[in-house]
Amino acid sequence: MATVIKLKHELGQVVKVTISGEKGHVKARAEYTNCRNQYLIHYLAADGRAVDSWFDEDELTPVQP
Repeated sequence: MATVIKLKHELGQVVKVTISGEKGHVKARAEYTNCRNQYLIHYLAADGRAVDSWFDEDELTPVQP
C-alpha cells in the first residue's frame, strides 16, 4: 500500500526562500519516492531579475498574508 504524503505548499501560494529571504509564488510541484519534494518558485531576485528556480520543500517558508 502506498503512503500518501501531503505536499507542504500549494500551487500559487506565496513563499519565502529561507536562506535569502526572497519571496515568490509556487509555480509547480514535484514529488518523488526517494528524495525530497521540490517546488518551482517564480520570484524577483535581489538584482531585479524575474527568476524560476527549483527548491527543496525544507528550503521554503510560507508567507503569512
